[in-house]
Amino acid sequence: QVQLVESGGGLVQAGDSLRLSCAVSGRPVGLYGLGWFRQAPGQEREFVAAIDWGGGDTTYADSVKGRFIISMQYLQMNSLKPEDTAVYYCAAAKVWGTRRSAEYLYWGQGTQVTVSA
Repeated sequence: QVQLVESGGGLVQAGDSLRLSCAVSGRPVGLYGLGWFRQAPGQEREFVAAIDWGGGDTTYADSVKGRFIISMQYLQMNSLKPEDTAVYYCAAAKVWGTRRSAEYLYWGQGTQVTVSA
């Protein structure tokens, strides 16, 4: 069993930066990827970024590429925009780099990020 706990969300202004953390505990046996997703009110959960469990390869959604940086410990979000407002979730998968939420087995409870204009 693996537990994930996000932290670091909050209210910021457009252009600001924010760092979300994902604390992983338990036995991550057979897991190969860590990902971040977000879900805004009334919208489907969408992929943000993923990293392989060894901390090497990364991949990003086009909407955040060049602004967000993922590591095994955090999601650094720079140049935030109002459209980045959502609940952010970290999740663990047996497949590295997948953008399909259905392939992620373990999820955190989410942390709210609100970006004002």
